[in-house]
Amino acid sequence: MTEIVSTLNGYVWSKALIYLCLGVGLYFSIRTRFMQVRGFKEMIRLMFKGEKSPAGVSSFQALAMSLSGRVGTGNIAGVATAITFGGPGAVFWMWMVAFLGASTAYVESTLGQIYKEKDESGQYRGGPAYYIEKAMGQKWYAWIFAVATVIATGLLLPGVQANSIASSVDNAWGVAPAVTAGVLAIALGFIIFGGVKRIAAFAEVVVPFMALGYILIALVIVTINADQIPSMVALIFKSAFGLEAGFGAVLGLAVEWGVKRGVYSNEAGQGTGPHPAAAAEVSHPAKQGYVQAFSVYIDTLFVCSATAFMVLSTGMYNVKAPDGAMLVDKLPGMAAGPGYTQAAVESVMPGFGASFVALALMFFAFTTIIAYYYMAETNLSYINRQAHKPWMSFVLKIVLIVAVVYGAIRSAGVAWDLGDLGVGIMAWLNIVAILILQKPALACLRDYEAQKKAGKDPIFDPDALGIKNADLWREIRQRQITAAGKSKS
Repeated sequence: MTEIVSTLNGYVWSKALIYLCLGVGLYFSIRTRFMQVRGFKEMIRLMFKGEKSPAGVSSFQALAMSLSGRVGTGNIAGVATAITFGGPGAVFWMWMVAFLGASTAYVESTLGQIYKEKDESGQYRGGPAYYIEKAMGQKWYAWIFAVATVIATGLLLPGVQANSIASSVDNAWGVAPAVTAGVLAIALGFIIFGGVKRIAAFAEVVVPFMALGYILIALVIVTINADQIPSMVALIFKSAFGLEAGFGAVLGLAVEWGVKRGVYSNEAGQGTGPHPAAAAEVSHPAKQGYVQAFSVYIDTLFVCSATAFMVLSTGMYNVKAPDGAMLVDKLPGMAAGPGYTQAAVESVMPGFGASFVALALMFFAFTTIIAYYYMAETNLSYINRQAHKPWMSFVLKIVLIVAVVYGAIRSAGVAWDLGDLGVGIMAWLNIVAILILQKPALACLRDYEAQKKAGKDPIFDPDALGIKNADLWREIRQRQITAAGKSKS
């Protein structure tokens, strides 16, 4: 099983996908005129704007749901893995894929908003499967993505998060993985059986709390080790470009591991972000595109950097050459994972590090599992929308809980390999789609900026932009016109 998964990963995560992720990010950055830089203030302003409705969640709730998926074990264990196999220079490439990927996140999330629809319960649903069918007209392709996403987010990816939770809890408190698996199953069942609104409410409270708490502790660690910051930053940049002789053996791997873990963590281009983005109640699709672009920054430039800075500034990391030789062996015998971060915090705050990281990872990974369920359910809703069968949603819940229990007690290597395979397949399918379907998202950006320049609060009219099959937005547009007429009278 391990060999089969590893072989498949070799094909899916070939250098072609790695450079495609970087290339697409650069391409969309140019096409959007680097909106991730020009629109930085607008991202922050819009993050707290928007209203809830019976059909949709607020922009902030959609952001929190998105961050639930983006901020997970990749922000702790994934960063350690990238440093181990790609050296400190991998951190630079994680930053690069986040900076460029913010524009990719804008495009895919705006497309998710444009082509969203209401499900049988009146809730907004959207994502790559929806915009592939409506904008590209290729239902077979949409079905492939939907099925792949249900399998990846409902079966493969939850195991990675559960495995990291069980590993860190065992390391911190000696709790058996089987016990952790049972607790996870009960807590997960309580939330996902409560529906989309409960998921959004949970994410809105937990995600900001966990991210800010983690970054705060990282700032304390880095401040205590302030004298190491200049040399640490220099090491990251030198290693990224082969200027640090000690890491010459992993120079090529720095890009590979940095991009791979960057995409895995911030998910830009992967096709997961458009799902929660489509659930937001906004007056213009570009608004949620801006917000989702900022979520990539939060994930990688803030949270991943917090992990990297703690690990590198304290020297608590290993680097392994492709031939198995240890280039850096500061944690003898320790495999790449949350243990690096636990050791880093423990070196500055004895008796606190292991427990803190275990708690952080529990929150990060648990909210990610919930986000994965939402994505799987959305794609199942797409598959199931022609002939609604409620039992399919119930089965998905049970399958995901079983996957979490199994993931908590199996080996980390298999868990990561399966997760990578799921991410890679989704990324391939979605990136090809958004390259073909970019025009509506770019038209939305130009329209939004033009209305802002005219002093208006932008509203979306798909017919004025020549965008077809955005049927729900015609209904929303009529509602906006009616509301405006009432306010004038």
